[in-house]
Amino acid sequence: MSQVPSFRLVWQTALMLCFGALGGGLASLVHLPMPWMLGGLFASALVILLWAPPILADYSFPMPFRTGFVALIGVMIGTQVTAELVALAGKLPWTMAGLVLFVVLAHFGNMAIFRYLGGYDRATAFYSGTPGGLMESIVMGEGAGADIRILTAQQFLRIIVVITLLPLGLSLWMGAPVGSAAGLQSAMGQAQVTPLALVTIALAAGLGLYLARLIRLPAAQLSGPMILAALATVTGVLDLHLPIWLIASAQLVIGVSLGMRFKGVNMALLRRCVWLALVSVAYMLVLGGVLSALLWQITGIEWLHLLISFSPGGVAEMSIVALSLAANPALVSLHHVARILMTVVELSVAARLLGMR
Repeated sequence: MSQVPSFRLVWQTALMLCFGALGGGLASLVHLPMPWMLGGLFASALVILLWAPPILADYSFPMPFRTGFVALIGVMIGTQVTAELVALAGKLPWTMAGLVLFVVLAHFGNMAIFRYLGGYDRATAFYSGTPGGLMESIVMGEGAGADIRILTAQQFLRIIVVITLLPLGLSLWMGAPVGSAAGLQSAMGQAQVTPLALVTIALAAGLGLYLARLIRLPAAQLSGPMILAALATVTGVLDLHLPIWLIASAQLVIGVSLGMRFKGVNMALLRRCVWLALVSVAYMLVLGGVLSALLWQITGIEWLHLLISFSPGGVAEMSIVALSLAANPALVSLHHVARILMTVVELSVAARLLGMR
C-alpha cells in the first residue's frame, strides 16, 4: 500500500516540473532574468491559483527532493571559495556589523509597515516583519497568537518578491538578463563535466548535508555541503567545474517548490498580502542598498556583492542569484546564513523585551 502514494507523488512532482519547465522555457524566450527559477515559480503558482486540478488536491512538493538540489548548489558554492574570500576576512567584521544593523532596522521598519499600513494586530505585524528565520518566525508567532495564515503568507511572499524584483532590477541596471544561459556560460566557463565529477558532487552534497544535520548547523542543506566543498577546494582535493544545466535544474526545482506555496491561499488574502510585501521588500532593498554603499566605501567590497548579501531572500535562492552573476557566491551565502542566525537571536530578544511571548 505504501508504494501507491510514493508512485503518485513521483508523477505529480514530474507533472509540476513539466509545467515549471514550460514556464522556464517561455521565460527564457522573452529573456526574463533567472528564467528557470522565475518561470517555474510563476507557472506552478498559476496552475495552483487559477486551475487547481483535482489530481493535485492531495499534493505537496516533496521537500527532500528540493533539499537534494539545494545541497548540490551548496557544493557548487563551496568550489567558488578562493584566496580572494580568505583575503576579505579582515573586512568581515564591518559587514557583519552592518548586517546586525540591517536585521534590526528591517524588522522594526517592517513591523511598522504591517501594523500601520496593513492594520495587522501587534503580534502578527511583529512576526511577519522578520527579514529571515522563516520557520522560527512562524512557530514563535503561532505561540504568541499571531494570525498564522497572514504570517505564513507574508513570510513566503518576502522570499518570492525579493527573488523576483532583485533580478529584474539588476537586469535593467546591467542591460542584460541576470542568470541567462549566455551569462552563466561567460561567468562559469564551458568546461565539460564528467560523470565522475557529477558523482563526486553528489557524494559531497550527501556527506555535507549529513554532517551539518549531525552538528545542527543553520541552513544545513546549504551550509554543510558548502563548507565541505570549500575545504576540499582550498586544500586541492577537488577541482570541480560548475555545470550550467545543473544550475538551471536547481533553479527550476526551487522555483516550482516556491510556487506550490500558494496552494490553499485565499485570493482576497493574497491580494492584501502582496501589496504589503511589495512595500516591505522595497523598504528592505533600499535599506540594504544604502548600507551596502557605506560598506563599499569602508571595505572596498563591490557594492553589487554586498547588495545581494543584504537582500532578504532565501539562502538557496540568493545563492543561485550570486552564482548566476559570479558575485562571490561564497561571500553571499556566508552573509545569508549569518542573517538567519542574527534574525533568530534578535527575534527572541525583541519578543522578550516587547512582551510578545
